[in-house]
Amino acid sequence: MRWIFALQGWELVDISVILIDSYSQIYRGFYAIPGLRNSLGQPTNAIFAVARLLFQLRRQFPSDYGGFVFDLGRSAHRLELLPQYKANRPPMPDDLSVQLPVIRKWIALSGWPIFESEGWEADDIIASFTSELSDSKIRIVTSDKDFAQLVGERVKMLVPEKKGGFEEWSAKQVIAKFAVPPEKIGDYLSLMGDSSDNIPGIEGIGPKTAAKILEKFSSVEEIGTNPERIENVKLREKIMAGFNKIILNKKLIRLGGPLPDKDWKNPALLKIGIPDWDALERIAKELEMPSILKEIGIEKEKASGMIERKAPAPEKFETPDLFEL
Repeated sequence: MRWIFALQGWELVDISVILIDSYSQIYRGFYAIPGLRNSLGQPTNAIFAVARLLFQLRRQFPSDYGGFVFDLGRSAHRLELLPQYKANRPPMPDDLSVQLPVIRKWIALSGWPIFESEGWEADDIIASFTSELSDSKIRIVTSDKDFAQLVGERVKMLVPEKKGGFEEWSAKQVIAKFAVPPEKIGDYLSLMGDSSDNIPGIEGIGPKTAAKILEKFSSVEEIGTNPERIENVKLREKIMAGFNKIILNKKLIRLGGPLPDKDWKNPALLKIGIPDWDALERIAKELEMPSILKEIGIEKEKASGMIERKAPAPEKFETPDLFEL
């Protein structure tokens, strides 16, 4: 690892940075492991999933730099473009919301920085970090297809697999999955829309049709200047009738922008600290997670005999009444 000083601030060079799309993974774990509770009846499935995720990353993709990135409200600029953006999202289940304070404690005690900003979505913050850290290798842990538009030579997606571990997506995997390269993912999604975000697409256009259209066009904008390339007259008429919607969709789907906090350009904020294994062990015992306790025991043995600085926790931690926060 080496450091350089640039006019805009310190930058990380030739290192790997792991950025985690927090809610993507928290929700995934919550629904993938239903019904997991301790003997007091407290739900523990999402906490367990996050703990397991971090151990998997530690084994497969060890890195000294990274962060958990959280949404904090709906995107302000997308709501200006489309007031009904994400209006279809149901509220967070109570069994999940009660676990969030413990999840955040686990993340902090594991040494991972947390990034969030009012009116910003994790997608945009991660995209901004990806752009800002232009000399670093980036790995984005997510199950969200929107991130495929960021994939390139130095940016990969780590998509968690059902049986554990991760599938690493390069441009090759993106093309295999969607039949379009990463640079066309925004155009591809603009044609189809995204029902999960309440972004309407063009009726009748699914994945195969969108990919086939984009074989003939470099972008959706080019469709407006050369619509005759679409041989199917009915399809062409549909697209041209909804062309303004397609262009709006692309603005909604595009990720990035300046970092919400200029101080985040300091790479020291992305440094992953040394976990406080004793505190994590207390949580795992109270929540009755034997497999996580086993993992912690292995890590404590590895660290034995070494003088380590524990990762600072932003919130006070007390083992009793974890769920009464």
